[in-house]
Order: sequence, then structure tokens, then C-alpha cells
Amino acid sequence: MQSRWSSSVIDDPTDDQRQLEQQAHALRERVNVFRTSLGRFLVAKQELIDLMVIAAVAQEPLLLVGGPGTAKSDLVLKFKDALGVPATSYFEYMLTRFTEPSEIIGPIDINQLRDGRYVRRDAGKLPTARIAFLDEIFKSNSAILNILLTIINERKFYQDGQPQPVALRILFAATNEIPEQEELAALKDRFTLKAESLSVHEEHFGELVDAGIRGEVQRGMQLKPWAEDHCTLEDLLKVHRHLLFQFQQDGSSGDGESDRERFFPMEVFREFQRIVRTLEREDHLALSDRRIVKLYKLMRVRAWLFSGGTVSRDDLQLLKYVGESRAEISLLHEKIPTLLGSRG
Repeated sequence: MQSRWSSSVIDDPTDDQRQLEQQAHALRERVNVFRTSLGRFLVAKQELIDLMVIAAVAQEPLLLVGGPGTAKSDLVLKFKDALGVPATSYFEYMLTRFTEPSEIIGPIDINQLRDGRYVRRDAGKLPTARIAFLDEIFKSNSAILNILLTIINERKFYQDGQPQPVALRILFAATNEIPEQEELAALKDRFTLKAESLSVHEEHFGELVDAGIRGEVQRGMQLKPWAEDHCTLEDLLKVHRHLLFQFQQDGSSGDGESDRERFFPMEVFREFQRIVRTLEREDHLALSDRRIVKLYKLMRVRAWLFSGGTVSRDDLQLLKYVGESRAEISLLHEKIPTLLGSRG
């Protein structure tokens, strides 16, 4: 059956809309083959790969939480390679409290400074990357913090006092721990989804050793078998645009159904609301209005990828990843399935 997402009628669609409608089924198949195929090259990380795909399509940042040696950077590098993203479109950096803005957005152009212009040479830095990975993101100092918030919130940075758009579309970040400092609250809130990357050797000891040795061989011989050309970054961007066209048909002005009425059944939406209220009341979880809206979008993306369009109770599983600390993340990983199961 064709999904409601790809089969909805669009009044006076543009050529771009028509093309995306025609490509939607094939795009969905490619993205799903991509995410399941990539899972073969990482031990017990399919859940995180799925989240990375959902976040990438939604163009929402994703935070990976876990200690050293739990494959956080390996996940991102293989994800990037599997999409065929060239080095010129990728940026990664490990942040410290001593990291300077020039390391992230480029050094000042001395020649232009002599002419009185404060312009950075941003080639190869975060503003020109389409996909980025920032390790230990919460160790950033206040100068870096302000730059990151502007890039994440507004997709821009400043050159000579003027806002310039950035190329960034997909941002993954990692941290060993989630700090509680008040000055980092705004940055933490931008990561709607936060997921643990856990050690897997207890349950997958032999599989881990076998995969690790294969990885050593692949690195030594500069092989990347996970780069199978199933899906490209452009495919993910097309899916994102397809979603935007769906949102654009919102009937809140009175000329039709809203996106929520078309794709989020009332009983599922009430369950979404019930669980949020339960988490706020019982666990004192703080979800901002912004994150509620972002969660809606992410659930819509998950529904489109996994089942074709209409949000189901299973898509509410994304609420497992809204914790603001390691303790909350662990709690929700157990509690959300229980809350959903209690109404099954």
C-alpha cells in the first residue's frame, strides 16, 4: 500500500513537489536499505543507527552519550562514509575549554583585516561542512558556545558583522557525560534526542572481537566495505524536503486538515500527551515547548521511514531519548516501553 505521506494530493504542486512525490517510495526503500545494511558493520548499534537516520532526515542534531571506546566516533565516520560524503563536506573536532573560534569557524583573514574587514577563512571548517561531528561538545567555552547556538538555531554565522548561511545539514555530537551547569542548558535543549552508546562486550564478546579484528584489517588496508552506495546525502535531503512539502499543506487556516489530523491519529496523539505529562509529574522531566514540536517532527519522520507515514504508538518510542542526564536516559529506556505497553 502506498503511504499517506507519498500519496496525498497536492494542490497546484511545483515540479519539485511532483518529482518528490514520484520518487518518495524509491527514496524510502533506499534509506531503509542504507540503515539496515550499515548495521552489519557495527556490533549491536542498529538502534543508534536508526536514530541517526531519523535525526539526519529531520535535520535535527543528535547527541551520543557514552564513555570512551563505545563506538561513538566510529558510528559517525561509517555513517558519513556510507553516504558517500566527501572530506570537503565533513568536519569533525574534539572540543576542550581551550578551543578557539578559529579552530571551528576558521582563522581571521589577515589580508582583509588590513582593509578593515573582520572575515574568517572558513574553508574546511564547520560553516562549509554539510555533516559535522563535535566530540565532547559540552566542554566548549562561552565563545564557542555562542557560535554553536547560532549555527544550530539559525543556520548562520557572522562574517564582518553580517550573517552568512552555513552549509550544515546534519550535526552529530558526543559526550562522555552530560554536565549540569546552567550555562549549558540552552545547548542541551537543542538536542531533542540524546542516546547512550553502551559497551557491548558483555553480551556480544565474540562478535565484538571478530568485528574489531576485521576493523583493524580494514583500517590497515584502507578499505571501507560499509560504503555500499545504497543511499546518499542528497537522498536524505530530498526526504527532508518531501516532509516540508507535507507540512506546508497544514490546513490550520481553515481550508483543510492539519498535518496532525492527517498523520497523527487522535488516540496516538493523546497517548503522546499523556506520557509527556506523566514524565513531567512523576519524574520532573523538563520538556520545553520547542522540544515538544521537534519531537512531533521526529516522530513523523520515524513513521514515514518505518511504516509509511501515519504515526503509530510504536513511534512514541522516541520519548526514550528525551532524558537530560545519564540517569534520566537510563530511566526512560525502561519506563517508556512500560508506559506504552500499559495501554496495549
